[in-house]
Amino acid sequence: MDSHKKKAFQLIILFGLVSLLGDTVYEGARSVNGPYLKLLGTNALAVGFVAGVGEFLGYGIRLLSGYFADKTKSYWFFTIAGYGMLASVPLLALTGFWQIAALLIVMERIGKALRSPAKDTILSQAAKQVGTGFGFGLNEAMDQIGAIAGPLLFTFIFIRDRAAIKGLADYQHGYGLLWIPFALLMACVLFAYFKVPDPAVLEVKKNDAEKLPKIYWLYAGFSFFATMGFVNFVLMAYHFKSKNVLSDAQIPLLYAVAMGIDGLAALVIGKVYDRMKEKQKHEWAGIGTLLLIPVLSLVIPFLCFSTVPWIVIVSVLLWGIVMAAHETIIRSAIADITPLKKRGTGYGILNAAYGLAMLTGGVLMGWLYERSLTTLVFGVAAIELISLPFFFAMKKEVLKTMVSP
Repeated sequence: MDSHKKKAFQLIILFGLVSLLGDTVYEGARSVNGPYLKLLGTNALAVGFVAGVGEFLGYGIRLLSGYFADKTKSYWFFTIAGYGMLASVPLLALTGFWQIAALLIVMERIGKALRSPAKDTILSQAAKQVGTGFGFGLNEAMDQIGAIAGPLLFTFIFIRDRAAIKGLADYQHGYGLLWIPFALLMACVLFAYFKVPDPAVLEVKKNDAEKLPKIYWLYAGFSFFATMGFVNFVLMAYHFKSKNVLSDAQIPLLYAVAMGIDGLAALVIGKVYDRMKEKQKHEWAGIGTLLLIPVLSLVIPFLCFSTVPWIVIVSVLLWGIVMAAHETIIRSAIADITPLKKRGTGYGILNAAYGLAMLTGGVLMGWLYERSLTTLVFGVAAIELISLPFFFAMKKEVLKTMVSP
């Protein structure tokens, strides 16, 4: 293994540890934020609004952070500052007002917005050495170890307290324990910076184009509608609790299982993505795996809003597979279809489209949940179908470039 490939692999592992600890913090919180907001006195519309606004800002701000990361080349600054804002999660232990809790939940998303384009750009430079699908798939798999550990923390806290109804103290105790992985995370990200301060040297086959290609914009359109119709777990968890489908302890446990499915699926999906590129000898060929996202996302709402436990369990497992596809394929494809000079901007624009889709979808689903579950289910399915023309247009663009490179 040459020195660049070895350094790239080390950086991927370090970022995997950072993601593992980061997910322990914020996925642990996300697994119970819905029930916690309900305990603080919110309704489904407010939960959907908070989730939607948080995701909108968490993705929308990436448009600016990605642009400025490219412009200033300060990828590490945005990465470190963004991870620092994860302190807002353990601070949830100190509030008993839903308005303050909502603000802290949104702040955590803003921190993710600051770091994500820069972090993904750094990671993409390393992943080019080992295969983008494998690099992002491995990162996602390690990420999900933390995504399992965080929810399990709350599960154990709830199981330890034998009271049938869990109070604010139980939730706040769990949030408070998240200070530990947060401190370890900051130590790891700083070590990664000192280990590889200039990750651009790892990029192979540099694409020096100045513009984003046509396929990128088709990709953004596909991602917008595929994401808008993807049910968020906060609303799903709200449904499980409000309809007494699952217990307080079962909800974060099931979320942890979904994160485990996510991690395993990410490795498989990433490998398939790279294999398709190798087989067709084209950097864009892996996008064929994107079809998995709308197909499974279309099925999920027909299952997750049931009141039958085993059916909602199946829906959450499928949800974990879709999350793996989103986190692996979409990040890998951006690395392959964008030039390095525009990669932070490319991640930023795409994530802004994600945020708008999540805001629109989150508010719409929260509003429809209070009025008509049937309309909600079929409406979400219709939105996923809209993404398909964009997918086939991308496939056509790939074929066109294969014929005339």
